[in-house]
Amino acid sequence: MLRSLVFALTLALPLAAHAMGSGSNTAPANMVNPDYVAAEKLIKEWKYAEAIPLLDKVVKADAKNADAFNQLGYAHRKLNKLPEARAHYDKALEINPEHKGALEYQGEMFLMLDDLKSAEGNLVKLDKLCFFGCTEYTDLKKAITEYKRRKGITS
Repeated sequence: MLRSLVFALTLALPLAAHAMGSGSNTAPANMVNPDYVAAEKLIKEWKYAEAIPLLDKVVKADAKNADAFNQLGYAHRKLNKLPEARAHYDKALEINPEHKGALEYQGEMFLMLDDLKSAEGNLVKLDKLCFFGCTEYTDLKKAITEYKRRKGITS
């Protein structure tokens, strides 16, 4: 009985951890990267332009840092620099196609570009990744619902 319980937990814990995570494989490295930490702080303070050079340093040092590319996309999107945002989200998703944050933020960018179909495509991807639900799915679904309401779309 105890052995069965241990076996079940051994299988379930990695799935639960994956479901709750960002889909990122670089988070621990980012926690100790002072440029990344400082950039995140600036983003939380809405200082997007100040965060970008720090994030540029991060990706120059680590070209496989999906989190930093995602944050670059976010900062550019908030500054309404959508071509730059698109390039950074694309790079984040090239590195990690299951990056939940990049899928959410890219979906929100698609709505800014009036590309509802692509935003809904990202929502479908998040639905598959978020087996137990996740904030990225919830936030993008809410953004899509609000977009449809503003545009008078009933479906």
